[in-house]
Amino acid sequence: MKLTPGKKAALLVILVLLVDQAIKIWIKTHMALGESFQVFGSKFLIHFTENPGMAFGMQFGGETGKLVLSIFRIIAVIGICWYLAHLIKTKVKTGLILCFALILAGAIGNILDSAFYGLIFDKGMVYNPEIQDWERYYGIAQFGQPGYAGFLKGCVVDMLYFPLFEGHYPSWVPFWGGREFMFFRPVFNIADSSITVGVFLILIFQKRFFKTEKSDSEIEEQQETSSETVSAQ
Repeated sequence: MKLTPGKKAALLVILVLLVDQAIKIWIKTHMALGESFQVFGSKFLIHFTENPGMAFGMQFGGETGKLVLSIFRIIAVIGICWYLAHLIKTKVKTGLILCFALILAGAIGNILDSAFYGLIFDKGMVYNPEIQDWERYYGIAQFGQPGYAGFLKGCVVDMLYFPLFEGHYPSWVPFWGGREFMFFRPVFNIADSSITVGVFLILIFQKRFFKTEKSDSEIEEQQETSSETVSAQ
């Protein structure tokens, strides 16, 4: 049975979400916050951290900022769903549809963490207004009640860490001259990767994805114009 582009997109979204959530739940229930183990030497580690803010470990305000970000993510997912349905309806190239499916899957994956992890896990990072920062926890989290935070207040689980190389900025670099740097410092997850891959593929293949094919009437009109030009000469 031949799958339509819409069914391919739906299957891709489901596959990414299953892999993303399976890894996150395993990490959350088997590792302590801050724990690491090597996958390929010191260049690829599984390092458990929780992210109360945006992708790749970036933070956005305190508890209020997190709530605003979660609502924005939901609005963004609704918009992506609408646009993806529009792409499928207009029969654009399947590659473009699958790229937006990757972006949609990644956005949903991180929303699930924010929306439900605080409700279903007994431990997680919570915001302490007294110190105006997120407090870490100790021990390994498990499924249980009561949860550690309310709806849309859970933290996103990150674990993929690639500290490929490190060094120091040259002294002539403004502001950062002489400071230590590491590439790649942020810790991220499968959902973040899905969004990044989808965006990069769109940028790389944009000419192919957005190439417009001329309709039969346009071709005929162009041929007629060419014939008239030749006759006039």
